[in-house]
Amino acid sequence: MAQLFPPKANVHARVIIVGVTVLTCCAGWATSEIYWSPYTTYVGVAFNQPVPFSHKHHVGDDGIDCRYCHTGVEKSAFAGLPSTDTCMTCHSQIWKDAPMLAPVRESLAANRPLQWNRVHDLPDYVYFDHSIHVAKGIGCSTCHGRIDRMPLTQKTQTLYMKWCLDCHRAPQKYIRPRDKIYDLAWQANTDSQEAEQLIARYHVDVSGRLTNCSTCHR
Repeated sequence: MAQLFPPKANVHARVIIVGVTVLTCCAGWATSEIYWSPYTTYVGVAFNQPVPFSHKHHVGDDGIDCRYCHTGVEKSAFAGLPSTDTCMTCHSQIWKDAPMLAPVRESLAANRPLQWNRVHDLPDYVYFDHSIHVAKGIGCSTCHGRIDRMPLTQKTQTLYMKWCLDCHRAPQKYIRPRDKIYDLAWQANTDSQEAEQLIARYHVDVSGRLTNCSTCHR
């Protein structure tokens, strides 16, 4: 009986197998790189805004407290954005004729809020409450990074579920004293005893409940 495949078919088969394997590995690597890249996560990407608001100037240089603008951060699921009235508290006196602040003045005159592009935008199926995180000793910079150094607001974290779970699985690595919540320069303390004391003081559940699906997906 004649052979169905010529002798060279073995070489061709090996080349195809190796080629498919290499292509599969390359596709997996490329997918991972894209998934974690700024193209997908928007980490380090500054969005276009109606006004080029600088946290570096307002927080870093002028020392304005986070809560002055984000009034809901301690009592609401949403930190909130400042109303135009809040902006004009200062800018009716300083830089009141600056061209870049024209949208703010127009917003006040028309009684129409500015339409900001959200930088930290979680999917609709994720429930996140700012107030409970603040109450349990999680500071602003844990999620938002050194925002006091940002001329334009950018993400410093992916906000992927893995990142959230890293904290929920080991909150003692991120928890801080109450008076350091708004200290953007604060660094995690390696003193495990102090961390355990803070866990007990804030009644943080470390039994595993924080990693239940229903904690964030409701």
